[in-house]
Amino acid sequence: MPALVRTRTHHPEAVAEAAARRLRRPLLGDTGRLMIIAADHPARGALAVGDRKLAMANRAGLLERLCLALSRPGVDGVLASADVLDDLLLLGALDHKVVIGSMNRGGLAGAAFELDDRFTGHRPRDLQRLGFDAGKLLLRIDYDDPGSLRTMESTARVIDEMAERRLPVFVEPFLCHRDPVTGALRNDLRAEAVTKSLAIASGLGGSSAYTWLKVPVTENPDDMARVMETSTLPAVLLGGDVGEDQDGAYEKWRGALQLPTVQGLVVGRSLLYPADGDVAAAVDTAVGLL
Repeated sequence: MPALVRTRTHHPEAVAEAAARRLRRPLLGDTGRLMIIAADHPARGALAVGDRKLAMANRAGLLERLCLALSRPGVDGVLASADVLDDLLLLGALDHKVVIGSMNRGGLAGAAFELDDRFTGHRPRDLQRLGFDAGKLLLRIDYDDPGSLRTMESTARVIDEMAERRLPVFVEPFLCHRDPVTGALRNDLRAEAVTKSLAIASGLGGSSAYTWLKVPVTENPDDMARVMETSTLPAVLLGGDVGEDQDGAYEKWRGALQLPTVQGLVVGRSLLYPADGDVAAAVDTAVGLL
């Protein structure tokens, strides 16, 4: 950690230099599957894992866990915001890995403007300049919140810009609503809601050629086969905060990974901060599902 701080303080150009010499690989390797570790949560102020409210706030600890996860066989790459990816570049941890930049982090967790999710992270031209492999964006839609429309429109334009650069973009859509008592935003994981969210996301932009979907497992996992018939776009499963039920999460992912459009997993907190603390074992188990 002190070495990173010294480099950032005295040699900020080292980030661009590390990006330029990074050894790249295709998005899909020999297996045709993807196992991506996600770590873009802190940039949205989402630091909790289960009942540990600031679990992801320690940057040295997060980087240690990420480097361990990335070193495990079968892990293809990482999804993160610019600050985390810059740290990993400086640590030399991204050679021969898929690097996905997180694009919209303006919808801060718990904010009144959470659904007006501005693009405050990587821009398409940043991803191209740094030689990164793809981008990811979050698209939450509440029919009662005008902020969703602004996010939809800006999402469509980003999809266009990514397609112009022939860069894949992973779109993570949800239909959601605010709890009438607490005001907290809740994602609707019922089959009908997830189906609608995939249909909406698939139709955004002037081209879907480079669009991937990042999809939650439905409330009833048995509904996933029907839900994934909504689109021909390639998809990956997201992990989310699984709490103490790690084995239950694995079982949900196992079934959905058999579906023809599902190409892999993008999982973060549940692998980086497993309940038993064994990051390597959690990652290896997830890789085994592929």
